Amino acid sequence: MSLTEEILSQLPGNVLSGLRRTDNILTSLRTDNTPIPNVVKENPQSLNSVEWDVIICGGTLGILMGCALAVRGVRVALLERGILQGREQEWNISRKELEVFRELDLLTAAELEKTIVTKYNPARVSFQGGTEVWVEDVLNIGVDPIYLLETLKTRFINVGGKLFENTPFSDVVVHPNGVNVNNQFTARLLLDAMGNLSSISQQARQGKKPDALCLVVGSCAEGFTKNDSGDLLLSFTALQNQCQYFWEAFPAKDGRTTYLFTYMDANPQRLSLETLFAEYFRLLPEYQGVELTQLKFKRALFGFFPSYRQSPLKTPWNRILPVGDSSGNQSPLSFGGFGAMVRHLQRLTLGIEEALQIDKLSVQDLTILQPYQPSLSVTWLFQKAMSVGVEQKIDPNQINQLLSAVFQEMQQLGTPVLKPFLQDVVQFGALTQTLLKTGLSHPLLVAKIIPQVGLGSLLDWMLHYVNLCIYSGLFSINSMLKPLVNNLPIQQQYYWHRLVDAWKFGSGGDYSE
Repeated sequence: MSLTEEILSQLPGNVLSGLRRTDNILTSLRTDNTPIPNVVKENPQSLNSVEWDVIICGGTLGILMGCALAVRGVRVALLERGILQGREQEWNISRKELEVFRELDLLTAAELEKTIVTKYNPARVSFQGGTEVWVEDVLNIGVDPIYLLETLKTRFINVGGKLFENTPFSDVVVHPNGVNVNNQFTARLLLDAMGNLSSISQQARQGKKPDALCLVVGSCAEGFTKNDSGDLLLSFTALQNQCQYFWEAFPAKDGRTTYLFTYMDANPQRLSLETLFAEYFRLLPEYQGVELTQLKFKRALFGFFPSYRQSPLKTPWNRILPVGDSSGNQSPLSFGGFGAMVRHLQRLTLGIEEALQIDKLSVQDLTILQPYQPSLSVTWLFQKAMSVGVEQKIDPNQINQLLSAVFQEMQQLGTPVLKPFLQDVVQFGALTQTLLKTGLSHPLLVAKIIPQVGLGSLLDWMLHYVNLCIYSGLFSINSMLKPLVNNLPIQQQYYWHRLVDAWKFGSGGDYSE
């Protein structure tokens, strides 16, 4: 029995078989023979009646959107394949980002405080052989998913939302005046919140392999030396298995959570989650300065996050909108999930409400709710610079050296440059300063990156970089145009509001300190 099997088999919930099941899904995603689902069909006949304004499929994070819409008087039905409940492991986020729950009237101030079960500061960014960078108030709040989802569930039902548990999504038929889900539920609009393995998203993408993957494994355990700080991005090894390993660590309410993650393409030769877990257990003692025998493992965590260049996803159907991980609305660097949903919660809630009010539910009307964002697209080059091809030969320490140089320059430029980037927000001014400073200080290091990422990727990146500049300029003049917009017909106002959202989020203008 391997060390991984030995440790995981001691944990409750048959973790090992869950890990192997996930590995099977990962294997099929890496091959070109994944069957394309056929769960969305179209029917030219109108429905006789439509019961709901919105049906949301996928309750765990869908409840955030469902509750936000229901509070605003939208008739919402939420379908969840199992029981809607949070997991034991905290979700990490910054305190500022949580304010949206108050702004949208989802939680009281007291409830919001009660969701927070851990706080820590500072957090570290460090690479082998480089300087350590410390930062405050980034991903330093641990939210209790069980309490949060239970509270939102109660609020959702109290304001008229209807929850259907143990109701997995099977299929949807799109009619001219609505959708029919599972041949049972009818609504004007379907929101797909079923995550990155959503059958609707897979059908829309027509079986396309992901352009990149992030694999994550980790655990929560007791027995570590007391430590009230965290790690956001840490590397202490050169390339291993053609992967650069990165680590994260957070204090948790019942121990310490540590993660190992790595970026890669979807080549079938890449390592499995089980192999990555073996690497995690091999390196954890060195990372945390503790013997495995001293640790009492509470739970294991694992997953993979596919990312596609064609993101956010634009579905080819009327009346269907992917949200959260289904839409690919996060950069290839970030894990998605809770943080990505929270970041876009207000934008999507207000946009969907406006679309429903004026019946803007066609493909064209909904596509602009998930717009192109240069701030996300520029991060593809960073993801490429933090990974290496299966057959590619580079200096084993090259990625560490580059990241060390970049973060050193960002630290000198100060918090306004460093903090947004660590929260996955890329802004033109901060990015330009960092690139210039790094290029001037480390020209040879930067030159090595070009063959690693490829000239095509670099040229593609230049386009998104220019667009980042344009979006920043457009967002900055938006306030001057507001008086003119208020005089437009209501349908045109809808499109204008979506344009402003695209400029705001596409330029990183949604970030505030």
